[in-house]
Amino acid sequence: MIKHKLVQQRNPYKAENATMIKQALCFLVFLHAFHQTHAVQYSVTNRALTTSGGVVFRDEIGDAYAKQILDSATQFIWRIFQQSNPADRKNVQTVSLFVDDIDGVAYTSGDEIHLSARYVELYSSYGGDVKKEISGVLYHEMVHVWQWDGNGGVPGGLVEGIADYVRLKANYAPSHWVKPGEGQKWDQGYDVTARFLEYCESLRTGFVAELNKLSRSGYSDQYFVYILGKPVDQLWQDYKAKYGNLPYSI
Repeated sequence: MIKHKLVQQRNPYKAENATMIKQALCFLVFLHAFHQTHAVQYSVTNRALTTSGGVVFRDEIGDAYAKQILDSATQFIWRIFQQSNPADRKNVQTVSLFVDDIDGVAYTSGDEIHLSARYVELYSSYGGDVKKEISGVLYHEMVHVWQWDGNGGVPGGLVEGIADYVRLKANYAPSHWVKPGEGQKWDQGYDVTARFLEYCESLRTGFVAELNKLSRSGYSDQYFVYILGKPVDQLWQDYKAKYGNLPYSI
């Protein structure tokens, strides 16, 4: 009687699957490490809790939501500026938000954003949507954290206009902003310049991203010619004409 010896054969599909799983796990570990290396940390400090505005911020917005907005603003700004490569961005590791008992609305210094508790209280007293308004304010201020300013050479009106342009694209523009075509000059700033930049973006997709990239180490009005082929004053005239030369906004 002949005895048959059973030979256990190696399953090639099983081995291949094991290899693929191992490679996938390694890739996930790499992605996690990459994310941790390039992740921005956020902190929120409410230094106005003894004021009505500080309490409104705590109760209607809160630290957790504020951090969420700061992070979503960062991701949105990187997309607007087309900065998927970390080398194209500012080297910012942490962003700190302070709620202070100060006048005005908010201001940014380096990687610190200072929000006025008095403005939070005032807006709340009018019965407005505080959460939406402050979200828009934080989007605006986060742009100042990330945008290039040509080593101080970018006109102040353009700096603020780019910040409001991002706020506009994020659908946080207040109803009281000027309509397209309104305004006295292209670098008037804020909503006026934001509307003009929206027009420029309609002429060439990615215009704002290119303008920001060119402003990394310096600034010139010739950037408009370089990107769009026309001087900025001519572009402003074309913009005004498109909307019927609306009267100057106040």
